[in-house]
Amino acid sequence: MVESTFTVYDVRFEHYHPQHTLGVQDSRPRISWKFSGVSEDFQQAAYDIEVYEAPCTSKKILRSARVKSRESRLVPWPCEPLRSRQKVFVRVRAWGTEGSVSLWSEPASIEMGLLLQDDWRGKRIKASEERDSQVPQPEELFRKEFSTRPSITRARLYITAQGVYESEINGQRVGDHFLAPGWTVYDRRIQYQTYDVTRLLSSSGANCIGVRIAEGWFCGRLVPGGGRRNIWGTHPALMAQLEITYDDGTSEMIGTDESWWSTAGPTRLAEIYDGEKYDANFEVLDWSQPFRKPSFDHRWRIAAVMDPLPGTVELVSGWGEPVRRVATIKPIKTIITPSGKTVLDFGQNLVGYIRMKGVVGTKGDKLSLYHAEVLENGELARRPLRNCQALDEYTFRGSADGESWEPRFTFHGYRYCQVDGWPSDSPRLAASFEAVVCHTDMEPTAEFWSSNEMLNQLHSNTVWSMRGNFLSIPTDCPQRDERLGWSGDLALFVPTATKLYNCSGMLKNWLVDVTHDQEARGGVPALVTPNVYQTTPFWGEKWPCAIWHDVTVLAPWALYQEFGDSDLLARQYWSMTTWIERIPRDKARKKILWDPTLFQLGVCIPTPF
Repeated sequence: MVESTFTVYDVRFEHYHPQHTLGVQDSRPRISWKFSGVSEDFQQAAYDIEVYEAPCTSKKILRSARVKSRESRLVPWPCEPLRSRQKVFVRVRAWGTEGSVSLWSEPASIEMGLLLQDDWRGKRIKASEERDSQVPQPEELFRKEFSTRPSITRARLYITAQGVYESEINGQRVGDHFLAPGWTVYDRRIQYQTYDVTRLLSSSGANCIGVRIAEGWFCGRLVPGGGRRNIWGTHPALMAQLEITYDDGTSEMIGTDESWWSTAGPTRLAEIYDGEKYDANFEVLDWSQPFRKPSFDHRWRIAAVMDPLPGTVELVSGWGEPVRRVATIKPIKTIITPSGKTVLDFGQNLVGYIRMKGVVGTKGDKLSLYHAEVLENGELARRPLRNCQALDEYTFRGSADGESWEPRFTFHGYRYCQVDGWPSDSPRLAASFEAVVCHTDMEPTAEFWSSNEMLNQLHSNTVWSMRGNFLSIPTDCPQRDERLGWSGDLALFVPTATKLYNCSGMLKNWLVDVTHDQEARGGVPALVTPNVYQTTPFWGEKWPCAIWHDVTVLAPWALYQEFGDSDLLARQYWSMTTWIERIPRDKARKKILWDPTLFQLGVCIPTPF
């Protein structure tokens, strides 16, 4: 054997980033790796691959093989398919054509989620108190106390919602996802998340899990021009199961059922378009901690158990990265407008929300944060928002130590924030706020700079625009009463997107829903996915639109060109070919592809609202 002269590193599965390999759904994940310390003309002749399970004492080899191949990207899984919950480690060693051999790579791990629908034993629950589904409702808090034994070796929380959620165990936040579980075609697919919560559990006995649920995209207001509520359902719902394993090999499961309790939370309104209204006087102290009192507060009620999800709805972990809070920005200027309003300028058009820190206010006073992208005649320009408040409000509880808060269930597209109701005796205003930037946590793949400042600014604008519009799904705009997955926008932008970020997982995820909407419309794709116009008379018709529906072909092809994944083309083949077959031909003149008498966006757009 020739002495090792180079290194194999960055072993990955499918298109997952290394930090996103917990609870995945690919039971035969393809494997990729990179080389360091090789010459430009290096060619791999073969590779050794080892798959093993790793209990604390020893590793159990599942597969060890040598494969003659020059491929080092998306090579086939060498073992039997993995099972639900199974965790394995993989390491790779490569051989060069000249006989050189690398050291073994560092092991990379991957863990399966719940691959079978029967793996889900947690029931679907909702608040038992009936509320008016035609108006926005407060968040709902759900809680469950339970006991554990000492010597916990592993604990996983599998959780999803029809709506958006945030969870806690023993008063500590679980994970760092924002607006989980993400937006999908809810009548076909609902995503769930898997969290390692081993360190959050107390082995001393008493534990509590708490989950906040808000309406989000599931039943909150969507669609421009006044919008519609309850597109997929009339109220949020929760499904979760906490699975605990002990060092003696035994396990137990705590799932959502009729033993959970619920009550309304301090977020009195949580809307995608209109923002979040939070009243600190409704806070429930220690709500996700085990109660010390033997009885509950009168506000808590037993949760209602719902029927199981229809068989047509899959619970999936999805392929896209989660939405996260990825950066913070301080205001660069405080502006006093001609009308005397106070506006913070963050110097950058961004997507996210405002975080408030350490503000002292009088009990019952309200602080209002209005968001907008531009100024108009020196004032905050809210006119372009149309029927969208983009307003977050905080009502003080009156703490002398100062109060801090940030929204959980909304986002805004903005550069400027108008602050109304600032307490006169509080510290300097600008120091109490920061902008939190949120988007799907994609991995950057390129950088660009030049000697031309205008060109650099154009590139920066493009990157920021993509970050603002890649939030769970690829959208058209993040600021007004729209924020929908318009297919035409992505069809044109996808070649650029793939050059800036590794967005293959997110777009693969979205294209699955594009196909579902296409199936529901007899092979004609929807103008937006998820299709919020499905029951609107004008937009609900099966309009075939050039460019917009061409996303079924253009997006998979661009992803293939950039990432070389032929499996994606195979997955989307039905969608691509069906749209080509359904394109309405110019049968009369036979001079062009399209029937010129049909409606087309960008030619003549009747007002559908």
